[in-house]
Amino acid sequence: MNKPISPDLLREATDRYGTHKVFNQAQPASGFNAFTGDTVVREAIERDAPWAASRCEALGALAGDEDVQELARLANRNLPELKTHDRFGNRIDWVDFHPSWHQLMSLAWKHEVPNLAWRTEEKNGHLARAVLSYLWNQVEHGTGCPTGMAYAAYAGFEAEPALAIWKEKSKGTVYEFSRREVADKPSVVIGYGMTEKQGGSDLRQTQTTARYSHAGNYHGATAHWYELTGHKWFCSVPQSDGFFTLAKVNGGVTCFFLPRTLPDGSYNHFFIQRLKDKSGNRSNASSEVEYSGTMAIRVGEEGRGLREILSHSHLTRLDFAIGSAGLMRQSLTLALRHTTTRTAFGSSIADRPMMTNVLADMALEVEAATLMALRVARATDLMGTSEHERLLARVATPAAKFFNCSRAPAIANEALQCHGGNGFIEENPMARLYREAPLNSVWEGTANMMCMDVRRAMIKEPGTIEALFDELKPLAGQDAHFDALVQHTRRLIREAVNDEFLARPMTEAVARVLQAAEVVRYSPSEVADAFLSTRFPSVSGSWGSHFGTLAVTVSQVAAQKIMRRAMVTA
Repeated sequence: MNKPISPDLLREATDRYGTHKVFNQAQPASGFNAFTGDTVVREAIERDAPWAASRCEALGALAGDEDVQELARLANRNLPELKTHDRFGNRIDWVDFHPSWHQLMSLAWKHEVPNLAWRTEEKNGHLARAVLSYLWNQVEHGTGCPTGMAYAAYAGFEAEPALAIWKEKSKGTVYEFSRREVADKPSVVIGYGMTEKQGGSDLRQTQTTARYSHAGNYHGATAHWYELTGHKWFCSVPQSDGFFTLAKVNGGVTCFFLPRTLPDGSYNHFFIQRLKDKSGNRSNASSEVEYSGTMAIRVGEEGRGLREILSHSHLTRLDFAIGSAGLMRQSLTLALRHTTTRTAFGSSIADRPMMTNVLADMALEVEAATLMALRVARATDLMGTSEHERLLARVATPAAKFFNCSRAPAIANEALQCHGGNGFIEENPMARLYREAPLNSVWEGTANMMCMDVRRAMIKEPGTIEALFDELKPLAGQDAHFDALVQHTRRLIREAVNDEFLARPMTEAVARVLQAAEVVRYSPSEVADAFLSTRFPSVSGSWGSHFGTLAVTVSQVAAQKIMRRAMVTA
């Protein structure tokens, strides 16, 4: 019979042959501040919302905190569980989460991620809140869904006097996971249930019906209650305190708000059928739900639900544009940390010329994506006082949502390749990012839906075209590539207005020219020159179809500067 190897003998063999000595492993991406170490957003806050700098710095520290990173890992490892009944057989329709989820939600609410824009009277609140969302999307993405929905929901609460109490509670900073009635809670979590099996993005195909019930006092205001019957194919965050939803009244799609707990303390008829088994966004619960005798408050007029919900969608689309920029930034941060702290062929991986090309190329894309999203946020701040900003926001928001969300998977893929096989291992947050990256492009409207919306805005509100080019006029004559890109965009808009087939290339050109304008305004010359000389489609041979194909228009020295600019430090 074989005798077990003694521990002393095993140690001696290990020391002799060195098979378990660990060296040349990359350092973890921790111990940094995602705000103070990010030149692009730090400078944006200095320019436009210096009052928010301390808030952003406090939140930025969480992204680089090892303990918070572990919360994100645990929340995605221990998935939500549906509890349809309690142990006594009572129907409860509830979702259980790992404690890490609630810790993350508490941090997000504490740091005003869902509501800073509504809590402050300072200038550029939406831009400051956008930076918080950008940073939070580098902490954990599943919780980025409820923060974004809570942000957008405020617009619906403003539109309906009966929801004044929800409007006030949506500004709370203390997260509470409970089924208490809204009056008893310090803050609220809001969900949306719009999509149905047969309709998808076409909300006109809503089959859920609503029947008028009664008008009654609701926390000091008159609420018009309806009884809903139907099924929703996607309902985000089904454990929320309340939901915006759509149903038909006499054939007209109407907007409603559905409290989970009614004023008398009873639970509304909100039946969770199952949780979706999703490819990404695993920490967050998404579900199918059934309405059967479900009570909801009408928001806006009967038959005007699609128009009502558009006031929310502008904010959710902005949040997806900025959230995707944050996801891209986290991918770049992980790639930079891995390649700068691991060596190959006699130098750090990042300093190998080909890898420098890749990292600099990614950094250009992330900086441009971030600046464009922040420009939309700035326009959102000024929509109420400037017709130019309102019209610009109308066309730029879906364009930014389309482009940033569509580019995020490409950045995540390239960042994963920078890690090699290590990036495909679940212990590495890069694997989670890779699965997460495609989601924002289908949430709140697919790429085609966004391009259709840009085209629709230009047809129905021609002033949007004028506002776009007015935005670009002050930069005319500064760079030949930029001027050519403006003309290219003008031509595509003219053609796409008459032909839906060209809606995608037109919207891409709109996004690129908006990015270019912001890069010219705010980025250093090596970034602006590299971006303009590579992203313009008619410059033959200047950029390939993959990252790392910056060609002769960008020197290796310039690429090194771009790469170093993107690095975050403690």
